[in-house]
Amino acid sequence: MDYEIVIGLEIHTELKTNSKIFCGCSTKFGSEQNTNVCPVCLGLPGVLPVINEKVVEFAIKAGVALNCEILPFSKFDRKNYYYPDLPKNFQTSQYDLPIAVNGHLDIEVNGETKRINITRIHMEEDAGKLVHSGATISSSDSALVDYNRTGVPLLEIVSEPDIRSAEEARAYLEKVKAILEYLDVSDCKMEEGSLRCDANISLRPHGQAALGTKAEIKNLNSFRSVQRGIEYEVIRQEDILDDGGRVIQETRTWDENKGVTASMRSKEQAHDYRYLPEPDLVPIVVDPARVAEIRANLPELPDARRQRLMNDYGLSEYDAGIITSSKAVADYFDQSVQNNGDAKVVANWLMGEVSKHLNSEGITILDCPVSPKQLTELLALIEKGTISNKIAKTVFEEMWTSRKDAEVIVKEKGLVQISDSSEIVAIVESVIAANPQSVADFKAGKDKAIGFLVGQIMKQTKGRANPDMVNTLLRERL
Repeated sequence: MDYEIVIGLEIHTELKTNSKIFCGCSTKFGSEQNTNVCPVCLGLPGVLPVINEKVVEFAIKAGVALNCEILPFSKFDRKNYYYPDLPKNFQTSQYDLPIAVNGHLDIEVNGETKRINITRIHMEEDAGKLVHSGATISSSDSALVDYNRTGVPLLEIVSEPDIRSAEEARAYLEKVKAILEYLDVSDCKMEEGSLRCDANISLRPHGQAALGTKAEIKNLNSFRSVQRGIEYEVIRQEDILDDGGRVIQETRTWDENKGVTASMRSKEQAHDYRYLPEPDLVPIVVDPARVAEIRANLPELPDARRQRLMNDYGLSEYDAGIITSSKAVADYFDQSVQNNGDAKVVANWLMGEVSKHLNSEGITILDCPVSPKQLTELLALIEKGTISNKIAKTVFEEMWTSRKDAEVIVKEKGLVQISDSSEIVAIVESVIAANPQSVADFKAGKDKAIGFLVGQIMKQTKGRANPDMVNTLLRERL
């Protein structure tokens, strides 16, 4: 049978506050275990939580940027469940009156724009972290608990089941991440767990209105995992249904190494959590004037920035989209252009040499050892004819490892481009004399032979000869 894929995403993002949501403990990642804790976030008897005002501000910012309605009255609730990393045996979250509802986000997949509706955004506290003795839960004989993360503020962004493919899910997650980065409300470091995603997947026959039984994949922490996990789960459910079986509503985990999902537990319903209003926190009343103020002061968001790069610099929609998908990359681009760099050349280098080096070392643009100013100085040497494009790549390699400026490297290594026609002519004539067969091949109409001769000239000059002059003078002599 031909099935329609139905996907909804729950995105969890840790907020970029200095202190936790209900106490003054630090949110710093990587601290020694169980040092960023206090009686409040450990849930000891007799303590009272106090809401962090910055968390509410960030939640409103995210809600406005994601086209949500900000509710004038919202409250916190206790979500009751037991797990070792939850010291209170309940999580303080929001149930029936969240901070934001009824939003949407437009995504582009395969050249088409699609709107994904957002059900709600709510604030909650994160749980602690279990550190298992083995590589996986099943191979571990013990676990330790680090409560540093307990009480770190979270936003949960819940989409409607409007997503119809793994590609759409990835595009939606990437765009939400970009918006949160542009708002500066989260660092969105997926490798540190500050942005993660649960995917709810079900299948139904095409034309059927009722939704199928869903399975949830928990805690996907990379774009690749989201796409691969959904693709696997769709095939798993198709096989079950085609064999006449029944999909079980359950929570599953994704094994990145094996490329499979595995059952964790049956999927809970809302009544399983026994929600009740949090008696120790007053409700939140949001002044419409405050919402209007936050809306008026939103930064330039990815879509607007992409359009600006297309309008101001003539970048293609594709190039502008790649650059603006990351705020840090877009900032690097803007700084390079402000340093008198040619926008299109900067874009090409960003998506070429810079990206290649970042990917090979597994780092982001924030850790790039070549600054925007240094990059534009390198490009200026190409523009002036001091070095060729090929030599520039060699210089860039040295800049990456040594942190030196381009001009210093060019002088130290004697890499200045040879643009003296008399010097190049002498080399051209020597190469022609030494390679009579290639000359004969060229004169016989084999145009590819000239490539060999050019290569010999560049070899003699160690790549320093001006390539345009080499081609012109070689063809003149031939």
